Amino acid sequence: MTTPSRCPALLIAAPSSGQGKTTVTAALARLHARQGRRVRVFKCGPDFLDPFWHTLASGAPVHQLDLWMTGEADCRARLHAAAQEADLILVEGVMGLYDGQPSAADLARRFGLPVLAVIDASGMAGTLGALVHGLQHYQQDLPWFGVLANRVGSERHASMLRQGLREPGHWRGALSRNPAWVLPERHLGLVAATELDDALQRLDLAADALSDTPLGRMTLDELRSRCGVDFDFPLPGTSAPSPALLQGRTVAVARDAAFCFLYAANLECLRALGARLVFFSPLTDGVLPACDAVWLPGGYPELHAARLAANHGLRDSLRAHVAAGRPLWAECGGMMALLERITDGQGVTHALWGLLPGAVTLQKRLAALGPQALRIDGFELRGHTFHYSTCDTPLPARWRTHSPLGESVVGEGEAVYAHGSIVASYFHAWYPSAPELVARWFGAGQPQSEALAA
Repeated sequence: MTTPSRCPALLIAAPSSGQGKTTVTAALARLHARQGRRVRVFKCGPDFLDPFWHTLASGAPVHQLDLWMTGEADCRARLHAAAQEADLILVEGVMGLYDGQPSAADLARRFGLPVLAVIDASGMAGTLGALVHGLQHYQQDLPWFGVLANRVGSERHASMLRQGLREPGHWRGALSRNPAWVLPERHLGLVAATELDDALQRLDLAADALSDTPLGRMTLDELRSRCGVDFDFPLPGTSAPSPALLQGRTVAVARDAAFCFLYAANLECLRALGARLVFFSPLTDGVLPACDAVWLPGGYPELHAARLAANHGLRDSLRAHVAAGRPLWAECGGMMALLERITDGQGVTHALWGLLPGAVTLQKRLAALGPQALRIDGFELRGHTFHYSTCDTPLPARWRTHSPLGESVVGEGEAVYAHGSIVASYFHAWYPSAPELVARWFGAGQPQSEALAA
């Protein structure tokens, strides 16, 4: 194991989305993990889906690093902790290297993470060199490790690409185009690894291919020499632990193929607040587990609308939970499932649970995308929004999120509805940014449920 002060680390980025950086990150993690090395992978930005693949590849939990949403102190602490136990740290970027405020490049500069650029080189030759030069030098002081060309047609093609580099020593190899290791996509991004029976096989094939590249043949000592990062940087003063505002309370968390957008840090936050977590599947369970509060996270209710609508037992159980005044927090897909009906991408309308008035309609274009914050009573809960549906409801917005960028990407911001004991929104929250506010939403200060008290 490496020492905490010097651990090989890479930030794997690209000129844009769709270049293959998730595949390369997961393949590199899998290549080292199956050799018995301890790999920790992080995802830059508020992504739920790529971490499924990185968790499978590395065998370890995956957390988000975002200089705005999670904050520099949290990023610093997580990287420092990972360096104490890992042989290799990988961070997958978000969109293009310089996209977003802050960007993956900002994260790389802030923590000295060398950048490996993954570039779809199909249809280019010498232009790769110009693109690499621009990525490396667009902003000053960017730590740089090199480039991996993806979807390359032949060895001759790879040779032409390499010759185009101003610094041939930055060539880290090429991967051919091969459908056997393609990670399938749908409208919200990659299909989760948990949904595919051959997910690990795909990663193994990609790792095998990567093992034949200069990058894949590098030993840990070579990686430490060329991309070792000093993670023994000063940490912020130890903050006071979250008060156990949910001590003795049970939160039931929906978790299955329809409701799968869960930050590991959010689960950790609820536990730090004292909550006991129990998990249930709205697709298969006919009744809620005994609980004081319910969390319906985001996911794909539109893909499972018929099964959800047919689960009358769970619908009635949720209705009884709300009628008893017990909290229910529903975000994005969770809110969609609570409405009366949904019209999917094929124009087919399905009835849903009807705990909230109104309907949602899927559309082919993004309805909202970007970081968002919710300010209530002096707290700022940070997170993001990302959805293809629109909501038509008579409910007034109890609160609205806002964009931290000065101009909103979603008009007036996302509506947050309060209806009885339900709080619902398209807004995806990152709980550690305001744990006391989150505790309120899950019933802090309210009597425990009669079901548990009995």
